[in-house]
Formats: sequence, C-alpha cells, structure tokens
Amino acid sequence: MSLFTVPLTLALPAAAAGLAYLNAKSAFWYDWTLFRGVVPAFATNKWREYIDKANAFYKLETRAKSGASADRIFLMYEDNTWTYAQSYDTALRYGNWLKRRYNLKKGDVVAIDMMNSDHFVLLCFGLWSIGVKPAFINYNLTGKALTHCIEAAKAVLMLVDPQVQHNVDDSTRATLGDLQIDILTADLIAEILSTDPVRAPDSDRSGDLGRDMAVLIYTSGTTGLPKAAIVSWSKLTLAGTFVGGWLGTKPSDIFYTCMPIYHSSATVMGLSHVLESGSTFAIGRKFSTKTFWKEARAFKATQIQYVGETCRYLLAAPPQIDPATGENLDKKHNIRLAFGNGLRPDVWERFRERFGIENISEFYGATEGFLATWNTSKNDHTIGAIGRNGWLYAILMKQRMAIIDVDHDTDKPIRDPKTGLGRQVPRGQVGELMFMLPDDMDKDFQGYYNNKEATNSKIVRDLLRKGDGYFRSGDLVSWDNEGRMYFHDRIGDTFRWKSENVATTEVSQTIGMHPSVQEANVYGVELPNHDGRAGCAALALQVEPDEKVMQSIAEHAKKALPKYAVPIFLRVVKDMSTQTTGTNKQQKHQLRAQGVDPAKIGNDDIYWLKGDTYVKFGPRDWDSLNGGRVKL
Repeated sequence: MSLFTVPLTLALPAAAAGLAYLNAKSAFWYDWTLFRGVVPAFATNKWREYIDKANAFYKLETRAKSGASADRIFLMYEDNTWTYAQSYDTALRYGNWLKRRYNLKKGDVVAIDMMNSDHFVLLCFGLWSIGVKPAFINYNLTGKALTHCIEAAKAVLMLVDPQVQHNVDDSTRATLGDLQIDILTADLIAEILSTDPVRAPDSDRSGDLGRDMAVLIYTSGTTGLPKAAIVSWSKLTLAGTFVGGWLGTKPSDIFYTCMPIYHSSATVMGLSHVLESGSTFAIGRKFSTKTFWKEARAFKATQIQYVGETCRYLLAAPPQIDPATGENLDKKHNIRLAFGNGLRPDVWERFRERFGIENISEFYGATEGFLATWNTSKNDHTIGAIGRNGWLYAILMKQRMAIIDVDHDTDKPIRDPKTGLGRQVPRGQVGELMFMLPDDMDKDFQGYYNNKEATNSKIVRDLLRKGDGYFRSGDLVSWDNEGRMYFHDRIGDTFRWKSENVATTEVSQTIGMHPSVQEANVYGVELPNHDGRAGCAALALQVEPDEKVMQSIAEHAKKALPKYAVPIFLRVVKDMSTQTTGTNKQQKHQLRAQGVDPAKIGNDDIYWLKGDTYVKFGPRDWDSLNGGRVKL
C-alpha cells in the first residue's frame, strides 16, 4: 500500500498525532504567543520614533479620538470611571494647569509622591502632554531617603498626596530648600478640572527618541539609598505592546492592580499594557487581603496583577463568605489570568486551585534592565518557571542573553586565565543571568539618572567576546533542556556554610511547604568563632510554636534538604510585613544585620537546632557562642 492509498480515516489522525508530537517537542505554539507580542512591539516602537510620537500621550490621544474606543472605560478607581475621551480631556486640563501655574518647561522633572488613584494616572499623562517627565516617589519614604530621591531627580516641583503629606515634614522641606511642594488637595483638583483643556503644541513633545526618558522609577533601596532608574518611551511601548499580544488581552478585558503605581510592575506591565491593548485599568489604592477580592469582583476584573508574596498572603487569608447566602466567594469572579512576578513554586498551584484561576503568567525583569523572560502556565509543566520558550524563540534568546558562571566568593564572573573571557554554564546548571547590551551601550542603555557610576556597575564588558557588554541582573538562574528558566537566588543572598553554597530561595520554598508555615524568609547570619554564615529562617507561623510544631519543622527540613542547607536558626517573626517592600517582596538586609543576637531582635523569638528539634535560643546561648564554647 503506497502512502497515497492510506485511507483518510487513518492518515488524518496519524498526521495530527505527528504534529502534536512535534509541537510538544518544539513548543511551537508557545513560541507563537511570544512572537505574537514581539513582532508588533518592535514595529510599533520603530514607527512611533519615525513619526516623532514616542511620547505615550499620543497613544491616549489616538484612543480618545477613535470612535471605536473613545467611550470605552480606561480608568476605574473606587466609584469613579473615566473613558478614554474623558481621560484625554482631563490630561489636557492637567497639562494646561501645570504649565500656567508653575511655568514648567519641556524636559523638566516633577516628583509625584502619591498613593494609587485615578488622579495619579491623569496627572502623569498631563505632565507628558506638555513634555515634562514624572519621577515616581515611593510614598512610604521619609527623611534622608525621600530627600535623596527628590534631589537625584533634580525635580523642579513636588506634588504630594494628602494621605502621605505627613512624610514631608519640616525637616524634609528645609533640606529641599526652595523646591515648591504642593499638596494635591480636593480643592486643588477641583481647580484643575475647571481649567480649559488646552492641547500643548507638538513642539513641546517633539524630538524624544525611544531611548529617551519617559519616567523615573526608583529601586527599592534595600542595599543603600534608592537609585533613579530611567524608564524610556521604548520600554513602555515594547513592554506594553508585547504583554498585550502575549497575553491575548482584548479591549473588553479589565486589568486590576493594587500594586503601587510608583513601581515598574504596575506602570510598565499594567498601565502601559492596558493603554496599548485599549482595555481598562482598574486601580486599588493599596494591597489588602480584605479588599483585594472585593475590588476585583466589583470591577468585574478579568486579569489581576501580583508581585512578590501577594499570592501567598491571599492564600493565607480566610475565605470571604457572602453574608446573605453563606456562599464561599473564592471562585466567584471573572478572572481568567493572574499576571505578575515573584510567585513562589510552593504557592503557585495552591493559589490556582483555591481561586479557580486558569492561567498564571509570570515574567522576570528589572526596572533598569534591558530584556525580560515570560512564562504562561495552565498546567504543572512550568510551575515556578520565570520564563519558558520553544526551539524557535530559544534562537533569539541565545543571541540576547547568557547564563554566566560566577565566583560566589567575589560575586564576579569567572574568567578564563588565558583569554580573560567569561564562560556560560551548561543547560540545567546555575549561573548569573545577563542580557546583551546594544553596541552603542552608552546611548541605548539608560541605566540610572545622572548616576554614571551606578549605571556602569550594572555592566560587565568583554564577557564573551572583546568589546561586548552585558547587563548584570544579579540573579542566579538555570535554563533546562525543555526551555524552562528557574530563579534560584539573588547574588549576595546565597551564602556558604560547611564549604557549601546555600541558595536561600530554595530553602525558603522547602520550609514554606510545611503546613504550619505561612511564610519563610531565609538568609545567612555571621556567628562568632565560625566560618561562613549559618542558615536562619524568619518564619510567620499559622499556629503557636509549641514543641510539637518545632519538632515537625525540624523533621521536615532534615528530610527535604541537604544537611548543610538545614537552617540552624529559626526566627519566629511577630510582624512579617516589616520585612517586605511596598511591592510585597521579601527583604533580608535588616534581618542579616540583626543576626541571632537576642538583644537585637526585638519581640521576636529565636530557636536553634538541637538534635531533632528546634528549641529556644537565649542570651546564655549567645554568650556561649561568643565564648567559643559551642561549635556548630
């Protein structure tokens, strides 16, 4: 029987099976979703630069003047809604008011110290409409950190939310000298809304290239004062257009976030993504487990955003019950996907199952970084991956990124003594993720505003060939043979104990799997008379730490971890929120600095591993360590 005489009833299933096998091996369908975002993103960015409309204001203007989108809701906040046309009109009023009241000029920087709101976004577009650039200030900052951020931006004006004006005290005002600081009160907003919606001429916005600054967004400052990262027009356009294409966002979608707009996740991956997709941006004032689902349901959100430990906190909260019917509301929503970064593998599937969310889409990137990785997951094949790809997209990734072997004692790339070049690790092994920079990196890599030293510290040169340059992510990752990329640890967080490297993230995930542990934050602490750092886990427990619980945690850790990775100490934390950033990411620097000295840990309790359990660790035990009478 020849190929041409095979019955159709046999040939079609055989062909379908063959294509399915090829697709499974190559992940071609997934690469298609990536290219569906990549191609229009780069084309749109190039076109806007060519026609001198890199400024995001023009995209809002286009939406507002299109019959298909003018009356579609762009912003939702509490009981307020703003269509694209209304948002554009109000942005013009803001721009006109700002220009007349403060005599702002093209290229000026204005600091915005505000909590999430609709007027935060409208103010931002108002500034862009007159060619002025906003600097987004973390509204939790006070004192030196706050004044540093304002001074670093060289801001000519500071606008402050009445809810956080107490952070701008007399000392801050004195340090900032003649800088005009105004509180954006309800009366002032009423004045703005009564201002004529005058459109500034194109000349106020012209000349900006894609690489030019759109907004300043600050690093968290966990290892020093915050640094002002330049977010360019291209980053807004590329990320916004890509994410919409990759996620398949439709104009009917409603994207809900209560992550702070001062952070790049909410601005770049949220606001810009919504604008490019022509969908709706629903804003929560701040994150709270009590209001998250209520707001998501009230807004009829179809997409939600998470960062860091957000999903863990939502999972730890009790179910919300309908007071009238007694119904569990966990799955009473319209959400089809959760999108964000930092979702831990130990939370991933439990979160999806409890809340009935079909699609979890995780990304990895840095505010000041150059590229990102992406993972859309609907099954357990890619749980915990920060990125994934098939054969085709892997070709592009290999040209743009590398995973480099680093020396954990110096935190620098290991270089060949003969060539001086670094080396990539094989698939499946752990190294630092680095992204190739353009040949003209001094122009195209924006880095940090007015901080050349900090910018250069993120670049490693002559890495894989003479003359090249790579952006250092500072993160240790692995990339397996099936195209899945996994985060392992932050460089500087990994520590050595008993001559072995301990990855804090992996230990945190393992300890976090214990049923009594709500959250675990692992770090290394220096001990008197000992080399290296001993493992310590700061724990938020769901139960009281009695003997049975502490023994159970010890048994769990010993069973699941290598001996050298089992934490020697546990710190039972009364309030874990003090050790997280405004975006729900864990911080370790303060915990590391306090160590396990009972005099430095406040009201928390320290336990240490004795035999098969953890027991209380007190001042006498600390004195024994200091006196060299204990060897761990």
